[in-house]
Amino acid sequence: MDVRIGIVQTAKELTVELEDDADRDAVRAKLTAAVSGEDSVLWLTDRHGREVGVPAERIAYVELAAGEGSRRFGFGA
Repeated sequence: MDVRIGIVQTAKELTVELEDDADRDAVRAKLTAAVSGEDSVLWLTDRHGREVGVPAERIAYVELAAGEGSRRFGFGA
């Protein structure tokens, strides 16, 4: 699963590639806790085991998307 995070006052977005079998509801719960003020940092672990932290107050938007394996491309897409 890919998580795209827009950062306030930054032109680029942050993309974190999670494991393909990542629990979408668990990621959404972490995001909700961060944005609601329960947590001050949104922590995610990517598919290589690296931890990425984003200050909750800097999050502009978040997009949860299917991973690379489900993206379609080419002439038949």
